[in-house]
Amino acid sequence: MIINFRAYLTGPQSLIGHAYYPSLPLIPLLGFRLCHQKTLGSNFEPNQYSVALKWWLGLDTSCGSSCAFCPDSILDPLGPHASTCKRGGDAVHRHNLLRDVFADSCRLAHLLVKLEVGNNLTPDHDHSRPADVLVHNWSLGKPAAFDFCVTSPLNSLILSEAGVSSGVAAQASEIRKHNSNDAKCVELGWVCIPLVVETYEAWGQEAVKTFAQLASRLAIACSKPKSVVINEIYGRLNTCLMRSISSAILTRIVPS
Repeated sequence: MIINFRAYLTGPQSLIGHAYYPSLPLIPLLGFRLCHQKTLGSNFEPNQYSVALKWWLGLDTSCGSSCAFCPDSILDPLGPHASTCKRGGDAVHRHNLLRDVFADSCRLAHLLVKLEVGNNLTPDHDHSRPADVLVHNWSLGKPAAFDFCVTSPLNSLILSEAGVSSGVAAQASEIRKHNSNDAKCVELGWVCIPLVVETYEAWGQEAVKTFAQLASRLAIACSKPKSVVINEIYGRLNTCLMRSISSAILTRIVPS
């Protein structure tokens, strides 16, 4: 439990070396403003906001319950099971929300975007899809295949390392994505770019570089300062992430 809590603490401390734009203000008035935002995936319900705030502060959100979708699994106080559970559709919904928000930002920057690309495009008819979002002419005339992934620093495989330094879980997932997708992307003439975020909103280095590049294009397209645009990009993505995690926690609590 001590190692778990240390890993939890290093997640929000990603300001050094990793992007950290908190989605949850500790001011009730601003919280009510978030509850009434109607942009994609960002409209918090009061119970979602309450759970998200407790989870962010490291308070127990489990209510002593087992998981509604995995009866043999007890919900843990810091929420790693609820935030990574593959049952019930929450993980897929979260992934698609992040994908759609990013794709929407690319379209606002006047970039040509396609979703879920790569299936059956190679001579061997490989059915994998390395591009959650394919953006044409991203870098040096090449399309970029962006692949989203949400990971947890409380993963037992990297828990001891995550308790020492931030971003370890994101870095491990970036390597795994490259190992899975690089060969096919090279064959298709694409650049493979994993967009990995930890459950406590620490984004991987490749995502940080991507969002900075996108912000430069958006700033020109929208006639806004880049500093404003970069905050908007992280704000929308992190709010969607936090909302989906709080929803996943709530749907897994079995009523007593």
